[in-house]
Amino acid sequence: MLQQAAARTPTLLAHRLRGLSDRAIAWWFITPTILLLLAINIFPLIWTIYLSFTNYRANKTTQELEWVGLRNYQRVLTDSDIWQTLQVTAHFLCWTLVLQMLIGFGLALLINKQFKGHGIWTTIILLPMMLSPAVVGNFWTFLYQPQIGLFNYVISFFTGIDPSSFQMIGEVQLAPWAIVIVDTWMWSPYVMLICLAGLRSIPDYIYEAAEVDRASQWRQFWSITVPMVLPFLMLAILFRGIENFKMFDLVVELTSGGPGSVTELASINLKREAFEKWRTGYSSAFAIILFVTVFGAANIYVKALNRVKQR
Repeated sequence: MLQQAAARTPTLLAHRLRGLSDRAIAWWFITPTILLLLAINIFPLIWTIYLSFTNYRANKTTQELEWVGLRNYQRVLTDSDIWQTLQVTAHFLCWTLVLQMLIGFGLALLINKQFKGHGIWTTIILLPMMLSPAVVGNFWTFLYQPQIGLFNYVISFFTGIDPSSFQMIGEVQLAPWAIVIVDTWMWSPYVMLICLAGLRSIPDYIYEAAEVDRASQWRQFWSITVPMVLPFLMLAILFRGIENFKMFDLVVELTSGGPGSVTELASINLKREAFEKWRTGYSSAFAIILFVTVFGAANIYVKALNRVKQR
């Protein structure tokens, strides 16, 4: 194959490559990829930063562009609707992380026991995270229907409440929990995989030494299992936190931000400002604020994660 590739290489290019070092040849091949990544990622970011200081509207391209300075950022930071969406996002983020960490870690402990048929059960547990968010949203929208949905009847079976007396995605008090339940159901297996990798990385001789010292199972769990799995658990929190902060498609399929705006996450509000109200400059400022928030929080968290790893 190498001979065929060499034979197909143009003569002029072959002569040039022979005179280059290995490092120069490596840069020759990766430069197009780097340029493509810069065009896809860096340029849109710079363009968004520029638009955030203007009054630009994407539906009025002929309008004269006016430089407004920090006015868009001031409007975003003083907009009560924006702070409301951030509160909704924080509620969704906190509860999904707590539930996914607890359920994912618990499932990892269970699967790690290597019981009979654990392989089949692992595959079944992983099924939700293999589905598209659009499919999951439509699937759970059907399950949440008060007349024909299975969810209400399950709740009724355990509590005795009339299944048609409540609507998970139609009531103000229940809709935020409806999206938390679906996201937890979908992504707890992801946390389970990461925690399972942490559990499998613990050498058996550590537990054997603890048993020799007559440490109880509870003591082994808190002194060995939790500290060893903690970096993996923190890594899962980082990944899921970033993804849930920008959650969009699943919530749109379930509630579209309703009823009212009780499930309108920051990403949904950003989309409405940009593509429904066409306040492009304003939405660009909002996007930059969200980006800086996530980037800053992630950097602080990574430093904390590195400290835990070094212990």
